[in-house]
Amino acid sequence: MTKALRGVNSILIHSGECPDPTTGSVVPPIYQTTTFAFPTNESMMDLMEGKSEGYIYTRYGSPSYTMVESKLAALEGAQSALVLASGMAATSTALIAQTKSGDHIISHADIYGGSFGLFHDLLPRFGLETSFVDVTDLRQLESAIHPNTRVIFLETPSNPTLRVCDITAIAELAHAHGIRVVVDNTFATPYNQKPLILGADAVVHSGTKYLNGHSDVMAGAIVGTTAYINECVNVFRKLGGNLNGIDAWLLNRGMKTFGLRMARHNQNGQVVAEYLATHPRVEKVHYPGLRSHPQHDLAKQQMAGFGGVLSIELKGGQEEVNRFLNRVDLFTRAVSLGSVESLITQPVAAVHYSVPDSYRQMGGITTNLIRISVGIEDVEDIVEDLDQALHNS
Repeated sequence: MTKALRGVNSILIHSGECPDPTTGSVVPPIYQTTTFAFPTNESMMDLMEGKSEGYIYTRYGSPSYTMVESKLAALEGAQSALVLASGMAATSTALIAQTKSGDHIISHADIYGGSFGLFHDLLPRFGLETSFVDVTDLRQLESAIHPNTRVIFLETPSNPTLRVCDITAIAELAHAHGIRVVVDNTFATPYNQKPLILGADAVVHSGTKYLNGHSDVMAGAIVGTTAYINECVNVFRKLGGNLNGIDAWLLNRGMKTFGLRMARHNQNGQVVAEYLATHPRVEKVHYPGLRSHPQHDLAKQQMAGFGGVLSIELKGGQEEVNRFLNRVDLFTRAVSLGSVESLITQPVAAVHYSVPDSYRQMGGITTNLIRISVGIEDVEDIVEDLDQALHNS
């Protein structure tokens, strides 16, 4: 395609693609190869010296990656993108590319448990310190800035409490101090939120979730300026966190229905959140689309939709949580989110199990908190399943 595409679904279907020049196949092939041939030694040298474009080795790049990267960059309104083997590969690469031993990072405690473990357990071994603060409080955030602070890392909405960060205000504060802002946009997705346009320097994704949407691919992505992505590529090639050909092909295929799926996730998520907000067995619902959400007005400003993930605080303790989770039928008790099927889990029993209790409390991750990933099933069936499970719990 040479014409610039504006619509989300048009971008998803056509960006980075054309019929296979060899066979005319409308669907691109799976480039299940480790290495690429050159007609001459000089042509290989030209590629390595940057005089020509192409592929040499799959750890360095592949046509399967390029198709997905074109779609992601277009979706986020960015210059470039890089796909990797997982969301954690994306997060770690994005941070390592812009920090060194002795640097400081700021984040918040209510983030994905894997990201928390990276900041809290692993990076300190390499001389990188992270401060966890309430980033919804700009004064607290500014007071946490050190002379060696290099990155502010945000999840918005956050996992699993669905808090919303003011990306524009935080980016302005960060840039005044020469600090970069990286936003994990997995929950919101580029369908609902574009952090780069709001002032962030880079975006990371777990492509495993909404982007692919079918619970059958592990993938990650970093999106930003070409200069920044080149910094990430230098790290990525040394660490070896590359995607494989089949997963890249499946991710590309999954993204073609991403816009259609997200519209349904948004609709279903809102209906389920409103239903649960009125249920007598539910103490609280965390969902940015509800007027009761403390950052609802901010969410309306920076988000086009509110997604399919929400969390509830169930009345009672662990026994009540167990009874409720054991009663669901349509829902699948499993970690992850953003898939066509509805998933449900207790964060402290799974993804946030290893997060120390003091940080759970800081992030509002309580024992009776249940995370719900609303799928694209008929919403009447979703509500009916939750209703019977709550009634019998």
